[in-house]
Amino acid sequence: MSKSSIPSRIVRYGELRPCKTAFIDAHTPGSDQKENFTIIGGGVSESPDQHVHITDKVGFNIGAAGQPPKCRNSLHSHTTAEVFFVAKGRWRFFWGRYGTAGEFIAEEGDIFNIPTGIFRGFENVGQDYGMIMSMLGGDDAGGGVTWAPQVIQDAQAHGLMLGDNGVLYDSKKGQELPHNVRPMPLLTEEQLKGFPEVPVEDVVGKYVARFWDLMALSAKKPAVVIGENGLIKDKPGFEVDFLSRGSSVAEGVKAEKPVVLMPASGHWRVSIDGYEATISNGDTALVLAGETYSVEPSMTGTAGLYRITATDDPAGPTWTGN
Repeated sequence: MSKSSIPSRIVRYGELRPCKTAFIDAHTPGSDQKENFTIIGGGVSESPDQHVHITDKVGFNIGAAGQPPKCRNSLHSHTTAEVFFVAKGRWRFFWGRYGTAGEFIAEEGDIFNIPTGIFRGFENVGQDYGMIMSMLGGDDAGGGVTWAPQVIQDAQAHGLMLGDNGVLYDSKKGQELPHNVRPMPLLTEEQLKGFPEVPVEDVVGKYVARFWDLMALSAKKPAVVIGENGLIKDKPGFEVDFLSRGSSVAEGVKAEKPVVLMPASGHWRVSIDGYEATISNGDTALVLAGETYSVEPSMTGTAGLYRITATDDPAGPTWTGN
């Protein structure tokens, strides 16, 4: 592998290119200020304007959502994993057919593996622009997004139509559905019965891990966050563990599968096949299979980092241990 390609696989927070028309609610008041970022893989954007920073297929997708205060992402569902950790700000996650089945507040560094098959949304409840980083299961991220019916109806009232080809059309720009494309059908009441209203204790108790708990658990060895034997038990096609100062990787490790390094706090010195760089909160680094890497804090102070490693498990519904 040429060392010259490695810098292009380190994406800086300050260089992220947003898409403000990524989803069907891009014109809907309350959701019209959100920005979508696709960092690794094609993601689930419905807009042809979406910029993809790294096009490599690694078995999962990495992205981000940025929103000003009081801006929300509308209720939707995925058929593969959707994992978020808070990079900046304070966020409220909510779920259910109308977003009323449960909710919780996530602080910086907290991680949430949202169970598949439920409607979910999120809102920036902080004082400043906030950012959450995402991990989506599968190279095609499950084929896209399923929207709660009211989201599609609200969007139509503000000029956006979603075709059954998964592409958005904006009547405010004079766009119409092509002759061979029909509107995305709304879920029927019978279909909606397949999207459960999950109690908050079943979600927060099983699918959330808090930053400061992970800092304590990783004091001597990496804390397994998402995996068959993780704090959050799931096999979404990737594993997530958490490194801090006492569990960093000082000696070079050869990656058997693609690895993504995403700092949650502090500054980290990463070496990939001899190429060195320093990354921090909001940055993303991709290590390809066969490359040797190390990563350790480069400064004093609090330092925590999420490491995502591809596995051979197929991307699909949340694993329940059966």
